[in-house]
Amino acid sequence: MEGIDQPLILIVEDEKDIARFIELELQAEGYRTEVAYDGITGLSRFRETNPNLVIMDLMLPVMDGLEVARRIRKTSNVPIIILTAKDRVEDKVEGLDAGADDYLVKPFSIEELLARIRAHLRRVTPAITGEIRVSDLIINLEGREVYRAGRRIEFSNKEFELLELLAKSPGKVFSRFEIEEKVWPGYQGGSNVVDVYIGYLRKKLEGAGERRLIHTVRGVGYVLRED
Repeated sequence: MEGIDQPLILIVEDEKDIARFIELELQAEGYRTEVAYDGITGLSRFRETNPNLVIMDLMLPVMDGLEVARRIRKTSNVPIIILTAKDRVEDKVEGLDAGADDYLVKPFSIEELLARIRAHLRRVTPAITGEIRVSDLIINLEGREVYRAGRRIEFSNKEFELLELLAKSPGKVFSRFEIEEKVWPGYQGGSNVVDVYIGYLRKKLEGAGERRLIHTVRGVGYVLRED
């Protein structure tokens, strides 16, 4: 059964038979999926859902995959796998330079695509236990201890949960709704609880002279990344 903690994969593919095939295979592997059939819709769905990984064709209606990749890269380090019939070396170089992490040519093996998805998700998803490191920030998940530049920082339970959520996906922009859903499940909204707690984190993490780690993406939400 799918759960909210399972990786969400966005498929941007204008050939609906191929999109449906990939969607069914991913769902059979336990992934959550979103599908878009043109570049503009794909970019919109990306901003709305904050997926863990994007699979995208290059030759898309309305906006091509290269432009979509460039725009995604302005706000996110989410893994992008290009899946296309364009097999020239020049096309591959252009796709990778636009921000893609991987490039797979059609016709493709679904087993190879799944293997590449697993590899990229392992790269961006830390182990359940152990440490998370972002810049000079170290989070010990087992001991629930946080250090920045060698100084230990104390957090309340909710502050730690919020920091852990952001740090497990550095570079990913989380909407306020998504943060509420994960950190305050069942919360009905109606206040600025997310903004208030982001303020708490910043006050503790970003002392005098320290670089900003938590950034505001206007109109979207918050992201933890090295400035």
